[in-house]
Amino acid sequence: MKLLTLIGGTLGAVLAIWLLARFGFGHVLSLLEQAGWGIVLVMAFHLVQVLFSALGWRAIAGSSPPRPSVLDFMLLRWVREGVNNLLPVAQVGGEFAVVRLLRRRGVPLVRATAGTVCDLTMEMLTQILFTVTGLLLLLHLLGRSQVTDEVVGGLGAALLVGVLFLGGQWLGLARLLETGLMRLASRFGWQGMGEIQGLHATLLSLYKQPRAVAAAAFHQSVSWLLGAVEVCLALHVLGHDRGLGPGLVIESLGQAVKAAGFVVPGALGVSEGGFVLVGSLFGLPPAVSIALALIKRLREIAFGLPALGAWQWLDRFWLPLPLDRGRAGPGRPSRGTVQEAALDYGDAS
Repeated sequence: MKLLTLIGGTLGAVLAIWLLARFGFGHVLSLLEQAGWGIVLVMAFHLVQVLFSALGWRAIAGSSPPRPSVLDFMLLRWVREGVNNLLPVAQVGGEFAVVRLLRRRGVPLVRATAGTVCDLTMEMLTQILFTVTGLLLLLHLLGRSQVTDEVVGGLGAALLVGVLFLGGQWLGLARLLETGLMRLASRFGWQGMGEIQGLHATLLSLYKQPRAVAAAAFHQSVSWLLGAVEVCLALHVLGHDRGLGPGLVIESLGQAVKAAGFVVPGALGVSEGGFVLVGSLFGLPPAVSIALALIKRLREIAFGLPALGAWQWLDRFWLPLPLDRGRAGPGRPSRGTVQEAALDYGDAS
């Protein structure tokens, strides 16, 4: 897997360099200079997306105490994106990181895992819906083309993966994982893996809350749509305005290309190439599409680097939430709770 990641990263870097050389690094740089402080405003807009993603995650993660706040889930979403965007973890390592942080916050491991898996599933399914919307809009605006035919093929594969992922959870994939981990823990004497017991039942219980599932789907869908607004804002500061319709198509298909390039760390080069391809359908010069991709890349770095630092700090110092807020006071965990968490993480003296 490490070799595959290394090969993918090398090829992605070569593709990114070739695109910059092919379409003029100087031209791209002049476009970014023209955008100026507008880039900062576009980057700041991403916080609204993070908010809606956090709301969707919190909705599907269950309401049993201790229940982290919206701000907690925003922090977790920030860390999750930072890990997935900047580290060579095939865009899924962030989920493992936030499960550990949720446990640090006092959420039982089985519920933290189930809630994160459910959120990842809702994110995947709403992205497929978002891509379908972009494809239909593209057909309406420009008609059928080779690009639309290729997207349809990719959507078929993505839909199959999504259905298998969700169906596998219903049919007992989590139970198999749970049983396997329990056996390994028993064999090798691993500590704490007993907390994963009941994962399958917990997953199903979260999916059997229609209002929570609907709320999660709504907030995740809004988050995807806000990505289209971000594209329109970025094109505006670059001096190449396009309407919301083209912005939605560019974002939906660009995100689909990025997801398809998951083996490449940060989808380096793959994402830029996708924007060049889709942007050309709406008359965007390649240099503008690359500048658009670089604004997103700069945002990932600007948000991601401090997120990696926050991840390490939270993993060490984040206090667990109290089960009884009335006795412990808001934001003040009881002494026993802190000690238990310290023992879980090997921090007790």
